[in-house]
Amino acid sequence: MTKRVRIVSRIFLVLYLIVVFALCFMNLSSMPDIGPTLFGIEIDKIAHFLMFLPLPALFYFSFDGKLAAVVGASVLAGLSLAGTTEWIQSFLTYRSMDLADFIADTIGLLCGEVLVGIAAIAFKKR
Repeated sequence: MTKRVRIVSRIFLVLYLIVVFALCFMNLSSMPDIGPTLFGIEIDKIAHFLMFLPLPALFYFSFDGKLAAVVGASVLAGLSLAGTTEWIQSFLTYRSMDLADFIADTIGLLCGEVLVGIAAIAFKKR
């Protein structure tokens, strides 16, 4: 991976983290309701899943190293990010801590890890 790819990926990682924090801590009560569920899954949980899905790819492209080390670091970082944001939300009057949100974050993170692992292995064989 080139140095330029790593630099651009790190910029995207920082921007991603800013957006995640903004979404997790902003007051969303004035947002229009887009419906409670999609295919029987709460929209909020789908948003949490999608929010954490790209984190492993951003880590993979941002840091050069062995796949296992990058995967391990992104899992720890993602779980820390998800847990910290939920914990901080418990102190906000306009937000609430929700274990189901943390679970959705974790599932998105792990699905992203699987996709990155598959892609990394597939592209190394070429």
